Amino acid sequence: MSFRPPSDIKVSQHHIPAWKRIPNTSIHNKPLLIYHSAFTASASQLSARLKEIDVVIPQWQYSMYRQSHFHSTTHEVLGIISGRACLCFGGEENPARVQPVVQAGDLIVVPAGVAHQLLQDLDGDFDMLGSYPHGKHWDMCYGVESEDEAQITKAIAQLAWFDRDPLYGDDGLAIHV
Repeated sequence: MSFRPPSDIKVSQHHIPAWKRIPNTSIHNKPLLIYHSAFTASASQLSARLKEIDVVIPQWQYSMYRQSHFHSTTHEVLGIISGRACLCFGGEENPARVQPVVQAGDLIVVPAGVAHQLLQDLDGDFDMLGSYPHGKHWDMCYGVESEDEAQITKAIAQLAWFDRDPLYGDDGLAIHV
């Protein structure tokens, strides 16, 4: 098990504009963050690290849904445990979408409102650990007309951003964006 220091990792930052009924990063103006090759750890080791830092609580281990969705009630932290995958952030038809290939050891900080989905599991064993800030419970929004857009916007606007980095505590990038 190893966790590389924040100064040794590459971090991608992506601001994704609102598109149709998907707010993306427009409400908080906080970027989608991808910490590349930040760790080498099993799900239980990553879970222990996240619990030690105590910013988010690990809640599930799974792949990513293939249907584009976002959360209005919480930010999300995804630690890639195994495999490689092509993901889509921002909405599959959005011309400003981001489609990174992520792999084991990457950590993704997904701001509330950012649509995300699995496009392709490249190795057949893509697995993530999903975590959320204390006291937050995820919902599922799809950017469809039956959803109350004003309520979604209000819910996202009321969420506080991280005061400590989920993986690095006081040293990580999430608190400086």
